[in-house]
Amino acid sequence: MSAPKIGRVAPHFKLPATGDKTIELKGLRGKAVVLYFYPKDSTPGCTTEGLDFKAKHAAFKRAGAVILGVSRDSVASHDKFRDKQNFPFDLVSDPDEKACQAYDVIKEKNMYGRKVIGVERSTFLIDAAGKLRQEWRKVRVKGHVDDVLEAVKAL
Repeated sequence: MSAPKIGRVAPHFKLPATGDKTIELKGLRGKAVVLYFYPKDSTPGCTTEGLDFKAKHAAFKRAGAVILGVSRDSVASHDKFRDKQNFPFDLVSDPDEKACQAYDVIKEKNMYGRKVIGVERSTFLIDAAGKLRQEWRKVRVKGHVDDVLEAVKAL
């Protein structure tokens, strides 16, 4: 599957999310969307990334952006993770990898000397018209949220 293209309409998805919701990307038109893909709930890097987005949530909201975290974990796992960390944004469940495939984030990774297939930490910025404006791949958590916030403010 090919990667989404900057300047084109972002790949659509309709998936279950925390709080017994269904999130449909088209339903978020009119707002910028920060879509961040992460490997696994309640792991150190993913928790840190989520907490960084939580810390800047008010600034994203003021800038007119919605934050969505996406992983292959179940909604039940997401609900526990979100409640434990008190995230003010929804987590989207993608167990069939539909969104992961559409955004080309399933990659071969090296984990403790073993090759595994998993989610490459990636973030996508979608504008209010639904177009992909920026992407960050192979994300390093430290400082990442600040970079994304600056990009949202520049829209």
